[in-house]
Amino acid sequence: MSAIPSAPSLHIVIAGAGPAAQALVRRLAGGSDSRQRAFHGTITVLSNRDECPEALLELAELPRVSVRFGQAASFIDADAKIVTTVDGMEFSYDQLVIATGSAPALPPVAGAESGLSYSTIDDAANIGEAVKDLTRLVGRRPLGILVGNGPAAGQAEAVLRARGVRPVRTTLRPTAVVPFTGTGTDTQGSTLPATGILFEDGSSMKGDLVVLAEERTARNELAESAGLTTAPDGGISVGRDLATSVPGIWAVGDAASCDGLRLGLLLSAESSAMLCASGLLLSAGKEDQQALLAA
Repeated sequence: MSAIPSAPSLHIVIAGAGPAAQALVRRLAGGSDSRQRAFHGTITVLSNRDECPEALLELAELPRVSVRFGQAASFIDADAKIVTTVDGMEFSYDQLVIATGSAPALPPVAGAESGLSYSTIDDAANIGEAVKDLTRLVGRRPLGILVGNGPAAGQAEAVLRARGVRPVRTTLRPTAVVPFTGTGTDTQGSTLPATGILFEDGSSMKGDLVVLAEERTARNELAESAGLTTAPDGGISVGRDLATSVPGIWAVGDAASCDGLRLGLLLSAESSAMLCASGLLLSAGKEDQQALLAA
């Protein structure tokens, strides 16, 4: 009789440690949803970061969760179900989740850190808070400078309008973002966001805030090593349940693409985690049933 893997033996490896990965760990191991099928296995998170941010340290303290810092996944052997890291460490898995995110398609604009950014749906909340404080300070409807010409820029424009900002959108990429140079501060005591942009010919645009919503490309090198199907935009092709073309491998966050868009523009990190967790646990339940029948 063949050995039957019990539910507690299920081991999930998550390649990546960004917002979507963190949300998935919380949902699986944190017991955040009583309606969800209980998870009794173990989780290993492979983070490419050497530093230990508080959010990841909190996850590492959860039962059955191991966070490996500075161990970015570099290769997947889908047949053997083994992930190899950049340092040569190997991790076996029953289910694998790729959450490697995306990277800017172009080099950063000088001074971009002083502006606001929009790359995923989750950025809408941060922009909303900034607009609320800014509106209170300027005492009128703010004028926003929006940079970008793709789907992210379209969403960002809708977000700004919904929050009472008058957006002026430019598809011409600036050479620099101009930081706020006055003496005003927001309700948290920090300097106000950038208020203008400069172009290569010396011309400029000025407003009350600047939002950069430039395109990003999925980090799909790991997916390519496993032979996963990718979308025309470079993201990992997933279905509505976030399953990839290879059984047992899933993708969440900006690493994935669904219906021709980066997943981060379709679902929040929490929604992505909810869908993936449901699919993972349902798939694991089916595998257990098949093992029992085979026995």
